[in-house]
Amino acid sequence: MRVHHLNTGTMCPIGRRLVNGTGSIFQRARMVCHCLLIETNDGLALVDTGIGLDDIADPPRLGPKWVRQTKPRLDPAETAARRIEALGYSRQDVRHLLLTHLDRDHAGGIPDFPNAKVHVHRREYDMAVARTVPPPKGRYISAQWKHGPQWAFYGDGGEDWFGFKGVRALGDREPDILMIPLPGHTLGHCGIAVRSGDRWLLHAGDAYFFYGQVQASPRMPLVLGMFQRRADMDRAMRIENQERLRTLKTKHGDVVTIFNSHDPVDYESCRCGLH
Repeated sequence: MRVHHLNTGTMCPIGRRLVNGTGSIFQRARMVCHCLLIETNDGLALVDTGIGLDDIADPPRLGPKWVRQTKPRLDPAETAARRIEALGYSRQDVRHLLLTHLDRDHAGGIPDFPNAKVHVHRREYDMAVARTVPPPKGRYISAQWKHGPQWAFYGDGGEDWFGFKGVRALGDREPDILMIPLPGHTLGHCGIAVRSGDRWLLHAGDAYFFYGQVQASPRMPLVLGMFQRRADMDRAMRIENQERLRTLKTKHGDVVTIFNSHDPVDYESCRCGLH
């Protein structure tokens, strides 16, 4: 199964040392929106969608505070739609959107693939879309799915995957793509596990923000850590799942590559095949 690593949105907040852990506090940091494009037996599947074309055409819909704090580059060439076209595919080739969660920098590209089925955890849909569980004010951007996509839902059951539980996202047609519940950042947050050759890739979404958090001696830049805590819906669960990911890396790092959505170190390591 061929997998492409895509950056679908660069963010440049001030304070590089306090966000990336290197450089000056006066420099701009760099964060990415790390997505996967998977060539499956049922067309292309996109793991997360990053910032979308509609977001770039109308930045205020992302939220003035969020735009001011994260300073997204808002370059159309970085969107998943344009990245996929640059690889020689059509947007219509994308049949499935597998979302770690529905925050604005993960779900922004949903409208760019209107015919794709959107796969999410049921708890994420209930809060972000159905609003049967009230979300934190301003957390989700409902305009990103106002076109009414076709949804597919997942729960917490499933088969064992290195001590986690996973559900086959595309059914038995693709047994090597799993939705792995990793709640904490949001209540319906998931990781997406994909077998690529003789290794597994685990896109851990926002289960952690900084590569140092899953090292044997965890570390985290100050401001990025503050942002992570503010974004938590269930901090205790997020911390517990980070510990589980740390254990997974320690025990099975020879066959499982773990990375998160926004860390440029994780992204460049995956893109260059250094993991």
